[in-house]
This record gives sequence, C-alpha cells and structure tokens, in this order.
Amino acid sequence: MKITGLETFLVAPRWLFLRIATDEGVTGWGEPVVEGRAETVRAAVHELADYLVGRDPLRIEDHWQVLTKGGFYRGGPILSSAVAGIDQALWDIAGKTYGVPVHRLLGGPVRDRVRMYAWIGGDRPSDVAELAEEQMKAGFTAVKMNASAELAPIDTPARTAEVVARVAAVREVLGDERDIAVDFHGRASTAMSRRLLPLLEPLHPLFVEEPVAPEHSGNLRSLVESTNIPLATGERLYSRWDFREVLASGIAVAQPDLSHAGGISEVRRIAAMAETYDVAMAPHCPLGPIALAASLQIAFSVPNFLIQEQSMGIHYNQQADLLEYVMDPEPFRFQDGYAVASSRPGLGVEIDEKAVRHAAETGHRWRNPVWRGFDGAFTEW
Repeated sequence: MKITGLETFLVAPRWLFLRIATDEGVTGWGEPVVEGRAETVRAAVHELADYLVGRDPLRIEDHWQVLTKGGFYRGGPILSSAVAGIDQALWDIAGKTYGVPVHRLLGGPVRDRVRMYAWIGGDRPSDVAELAEEQMKAGFTAVKMNASAELAPIDTPARTAEVVARVAAVREVLGDERDIAVDFHGRASTAMSRRLLPLLEPLHPLFVEEPVAPEHSGNLRSLVESTNIPLATGERLYSRWDFREVLASGIAVAQPDLSHAGGISEVRRIAAMAETYDVAMAPHCPLGPIALAASLQIAFSVPNFLIQEQSMGIHYNQQADLLEYVMDPEPFRFQDGYAVASSRPGLGVEIDEKAVRHAAETGHRWRNPVWRGFDGAFTEW
C-alpha cells in the first residue's frame, strides 16, 4: 500500500482537517492545526507531503522520526501540529487496514469508558452556576471554567474575590460528588497564582490548569509547593522533551494536545513518561471530531488517564459544532458523562467528506482575540 496524496480542508469554526489517500482505497483523517495559525500549519503539511507520497502508510514510527527530525530544524507548534495531524491519519489508516480500533493497536483498552468534562462560562466567564447546572442535567460529572478574564500582574482584592466567588457558585451547584476544573489559561502571573491558589483550596478543584504561561514553567515547582490543589499544564508543550522538566516539577496532570504534541505516537510516549512521575493524563482537546477521536484512543489505552476535554458547545464553536462533519454521532454520545469504548476501526469516526468539502469552499480565518489591560498594555488572553 502506498500513499497517493494529502488534502487539507479549512473548515469552520477554526479547524483544519487532513485526508490521506492510498492506492488501495483506504483513507485516513487527521486534524493538524494551531488555532489562529491554520494556514501556516497547512503549508507545513504540504511541505511534508513531498516526503510521504509514494511511501507505505503503515510505517508510522519511521515516518514520525523522519518528519520531526529529517528537516534539521526541529520542534515548535507549527511542525509538531503538522506531524500530529499526519500521525492521526496514518493511525486511522492502520486501524482500518487491520479492521480494529487504534487503541487495539496500542495494546488494547485498559478501561471500558472514559470520563468527559464540559466547558462552561466562556472567555470572560459569566452565568457559570446556571451553565454548570445545565451540564449536570446533561449527565456530566465534571465541568471546566476559566477563572477570569484579563488579570493584571498583581490584581486588586476585588478581582481576586470575583475569581473565588465564581468557583464557589459552581461548587454550590455541583455539590461534592462532581468536579470543577479551573483554567487560569496562563493569564495569571506567578505572584497572582500564588495569591489565588490558597483561596481556592476550600473549593477543592479537580485541578487548576496553566497557573502560569509555559515560558514560566520554571516557577511551577514553587507553586506546587505552595498549594494542595493539583496543578495541570501542557497544552502548549509539544514533545516529551518539552514535558521532561515540567513533569519533574511536581505537577499532577499533564495535558498534551493530540493535534499539537506530535499526534498519537508522541502523546502515548508522553503518557508513559508521565506515569513514571505519578502524573495523570487529561489530553487537551477544544478542537474538532477527529482530534477528539484521536484523544479517545489514548484515553482508552493509557493507564494513567484522568479525564478528557471535549468541545461540544464550547464558546469557540460559533459557525459549526463537534458533530457537523461526522456521518454518525454515536461515538460522541456520552452516557452519564462518559464515552464508551467502540469497536469501530481506525479512529472510530466516519467523516462526512461531502460536508467537509462544502465547508472548505468558505473556509475560515479565525484569530484569537488580542486583549489589553486597564492601562492599554498587552495582556494574556
């Protein structure tokens, strides 16, 4: 079997899909994208296609090594995201070729169902209690929310109190049998996180995500030592080498993204590495159905998995939602807040190619907002 071509499709709301075709009629789908840099990743995919066309798609590991290292200049979100989508599609082809789900090729499932969480509140969180109640009624046992909008490097007591009150309102709705994950989104400085974390401790978050931006990961150990809240990070780390020092800092949860961190091949290795540090996995996935399908293959097959993000109803999905481009939504029908293991081959999701091609005629130019603080200076989004 040989690869005959790679096609990419920019589709709303902010996604990039990849289709890899073979001479035996087996096709694989992947989702290579950096949100807000989709066109750049698309160009990288087509550069890598020069190497892949004509080669055996089942030599997944060899392709991963060549694509990540064969160009001499290595790493970074653009290259690793391009490779991630290609890797997803090659695993999809492999599963379809052998007639089994990808998780069977990774050693088989270690659990029968995967706990999911839902987003509430948006970028500038509001109405969080009401939205949490809606997700509870929908069957979810956990939600995630942004802690705040813009934050000054050391913000006022009022802003601090607002964060705590917001999380407290959700805890009151959910009670003690359900969980809240709180995303700082890299918006808090180290000093501000050190102020906030002890105040959130009585509310027992499942974890606090990105308590500092990734360039300040050297400060994670001091934050870990300052709080009993489990700390999580990793959506902006792109390889096991990026995770090496972060895992040693004492974080509780690693969050590599299957569309950014080298795909199924690399995230599986990150999970094994995390296991040696007693760190759980909660793959980042605010993206589309292919990225989620790939994430679930990891979730079913790695022992140190905690919980899975998914984007249904997320605030970014303005023109299309998770199920817009799938033929059968069954793999994404969550039962009591859990995804159930599927026997469908490959990634387990059938993409509606006609709908994808139609959406790609319009495409998108999604960009993340640029925020400024009270004094007009750039601030973290």
